[in-house]
Amino acid sequence: MLARLRDPATRARIRAELLAPPRVSDRFMRAAGGPAGVIVLPFADSLARYTGKRLSEIAALRHADPIETLFELVTEERARTGAIYFITDFGGVAPDGPFGHDGVHPRTYGTFARILGHYVRDLKLLPLESAVRKMTSLPAERVGLTGRGLLRPGMYADVTVFNPDSIADRATFERPHQPSVGVTYVFVNGQMVLRQGRLTQARPGRGLRGPGYRPAGR
Repeated sequence: MLARLRDPATRARIRAELLAPPRVSDRFMRAAGGPAGVIVLPFADSLARYTGKRLSEIAALRHADPIETLFELVTEERARTGAIYFITDFGGVAPDGPFGHDGVHPRTYGTFARILGHYVRDLKLLPLESAVRKMTSLPAERVGLTGRGLLRPGMYADVTVFNPDSIADRATFERPHQPSVGVTYVFVNGQMVLRQGRLTQARPGRGLRGPGYRPAGR
């Protein structure tokens, strides 16, 4: 990829394809609203000043075209640059862990709270019971996780206690490390990991694998 970006002809072709009319499967940058909808997460310390800035802002600071800025950032960092698009999901991050200050997508902290607060309570787009099912028993059933997703005797006690009247997301693209509000207690495998909105020292979680999982080499 780096060799292609250094080739003027290939670089021009990539640029033309990025700016071409959308196809059936659109590109992330266009779907995110263009360079203003992409937050850059540089890898190299020399470019740390750009962390959390939008691609459009970095282009303005460098007095360059956004597409050319994208090419240059990828080249300068040898393809290690990360990015957050205003359309995508993100993995979980512990706020008190080593990645608690890195740039992340606000959905890291606010996905379920936003659904329960904004879409269920405020907009009334679906019933609360349906939303909870989509977050618990339905995904557990789809991936074949037995013993989870429902409150029944003999099942693993994964429980979240929240206030439907106050639950809300607080994370933003500019300030993503903001936990949601309205969640009072969380139990994982029967142990309390959140008490009155504060993390406990318990770490009872473990990796879960469905029936189709096969260890590497087998």
